[in-house]
Amino acid sequence: MEGDIIILTKVSLSVVISLCYCYWIGRLISAGKTRLIFLAPIICFFLFIPFNFSSVHLRGSTGFFFGWLGTFKLVLFAFNKGPLSSDPSISLGHFVAAASLPIKIKQNEPHIRSKTSHIKPRFNPSNPNQLHQNENTPSAPDASNRSKSSDFGTNPSSSETPKTNGQSKEKTSHVNPSKGHTPLLLHAIKTIILASLVKLYDYSDHIHPKVILGMYCVHIYFMLDIVLATFAALAKTLLGMELEPQFNKPLLSTSLQDFWGRRWNLMVTSILRPAVYQPLVKAAMIVVGPKWALLAAVFATFVVSGLMHELILYYTGRMPPTLRMMGFFVLHGFCLTVEIVLKKTIASTWRLPRLLSGLLTIGFVAATMFWLFLPELIRCHIDVMVFEEYAALGAFIKNLSAAF
Repeated sequence: MEGDIIILTKVSLSVVISLCYCYWIGRLISAGKTRLIFLAPIICFFLFIPFNFSSVHLRGSTGFFFGWLGTFKLVLFAFNKGPLSSDPSISLGHFVAAASLPIKIKQNEPHIRSKTSHIKPRFNPSNPNQLHQNENTPSAPDASNRSKSSDFGTNPSSSETPKTNGQSKEKTSHVNPSKGHTPLLLHAIKTIILASLVKLYDYSDHIHPKVILGMYCVHIYFMLDIVLATFAALAKTLLGMELEPQFNKPLLSTSLQDFWGRRWNLMVTSILRPAVYQPLVKAAMIVVGPKWALLAAVFATFVVSGLMHELILYYTGRMPPTLRMMGFFVLHGFCLTVEIVLKKTIASTWRLPRLLSGLLTIGFVAATMFWLFLPELIRCHIDVMVFEEYAALGAFIKNLSAAF
């Protein structure tokens, strides 16, 4: 543990220096292939960072922060796209934080523009008209607060209302991820629940394996939520950055579009949209035409997400991939495209009740996690390594408190 702390300090310093270099490259070299060539060494460095650690927590988190999000952000930055290019006047400190941490900076609203004009369009697979919108054109407001549109699908809701052109659009729930933050008390409760789960694992021999898998699901969600919220709070406190939350009550999802596009890990969604989805839509338009371009791009985006999850799994578990975890995302990508087609064809005449669609969505996500996602973590013994690190951390804290 002490060795990893020393390595983490050195890596953190190297990352800051590397991103300072990237910041000035962005000022000196125009966007395009030349800038990408100058950024390529840093991208390779980010991909290599997780191999420096022996801790499963550090391998997984640095793999997610740098091996996935960081590299995608830098590739986008090379072409003047993505979160690092959203504000041309971004300061060096904000640039370093946005490039190295899983955070999304809110865009300020200039007084001369409308309240929604600063929002970049988010792709809506159920709206082919969006193909013709410019990338920097404001997106359509949603039904509740007129400020957001979905990334992977229509606005979150339980039901859909017919549009004048025969298409359908989901109603937006009253939850607005762009305003406010999850109360500190709620995070404290999640932390207590997470600590209780860790303690319950000591009695895993007396608990049914299916119950253990369910505990893993809760563990993963709470741990991600707490870690991402902690980094967001640090960035807000130290740098005064206005940040958007990473989760938007995923248990209230009413469709796969709602779950993946507006509620689950929104940082990943906001990176996949410009890095994968939008370029693929343009390419697919040429090959399959506008009717199928959106569906092809949505499915391909899930394939890329699956590949990146396999990379994170390899960083963390250091075992050869079986592509079973990728199968989880391929399956969801296929089911989401089917969902989009069904909404286009029958949503104007028939739709499921909100409660039923919500139960079916969460049930499907949970069932496929049990089938394809969680078994891969167990195969790589990540659960065992995590518990060992919790025990080592507890012993370290106990010895430290005894010393004082």
